[in-house]
Amino acid sequence: MSSDLLNTVVAAARKSADEREARVSRAEMERDAARRRPNGAGFRASLAAPGIRIIAECKRRSPSRGVLRANYDPVAIARGYEVNGAAAISVLTEPTFFDGDLDHLRRVRDAVATPLLRKDFIVTDYQVIEAAAAGADAVLLIVAAVDDASLVRLRELAAMLGLAALVEVHDRDELDRAITSGADVIGVNSRNLRTLAVSTATLDELGREIPGRAGSSSKFEVRSSKEDRSILAVAESGLKTPDDLRRLADVRYDAFLIGERFMTVDDPGAAMGALRAAAEERAQ
Repeated sequence: MSSDLLNTVVAAARKSADEREARVSRAEMERDAARRRPNGAGFRASLAAPGIRIIAECKRRSPSRGVLRANYDPVAIARGYEVNGAAAISVLTEPTFFDGDLDHLRRVRDAVATPLLRKDFIVTDYQVIEAAAAGADAVLLIVAAVDDASLVRLRELAAMLGLAALVEVHDRDELDRAITSGADVIGVNSRNLRTLAVSTATLDELGREIPGRAGSSSKFEVRSSKEDRSILAVAESGLKTPDDLRRLADVRYDAFLIGERFMTVDDPGAAMGALRAAAEERAQ
């Protein structure tokens, strides 16, 4: 995804959000969000639990590979993930490049109790509010898609609504920005947004730079005068084998966001459960 394409996607996301807000006011959406009571704390706690923790993804299509699953049923997929022990479930809601829909998130929320992540190009306050109203417990915030002030504002709004924020980075500069913004869940995506190429070396390099990770050489100090900020780290993209997960767990990643690997098999939930079990077995 070139920087120009990223800008195009962000502009489209902003326009679409503005159109939805014209149909359903922010005040009305806030009332709906208040009824849902998102459990961002539960999302974080699930990622921090012992063992191999997987955020399993529901998505029909990806920009790099096209349609992944022609017969796409996010509810059935999510139920399979829940039965097989997913720590959380990510639901794509972006329509243009991923064939997602906010209704997919609503339907999954009605079907499972597992913490849910709304995965989209979230760049407006309204999108954060509607994520809470649709049943999300967490939102994805992509550092490359927003400026520093917007990143802080969106993350703080999410927290006010009870949502966790998974703040996604792709390089050292973005990692520094995420930490400075106050992020307490940081996702390192090994897929380059400009080329769509995947380099798992990025996961090793940046994982060691996150404060609190083993061997971290980060210049940032997360201890404040009031409290310690415990940062959870999530590895994203290019994760295929039990050894991948085991190795990155040793780098001190707390959880792993995986989607494409499961979308192309007959039973995504069983595949997720088998991968998690095999990775945990490697630790014995």
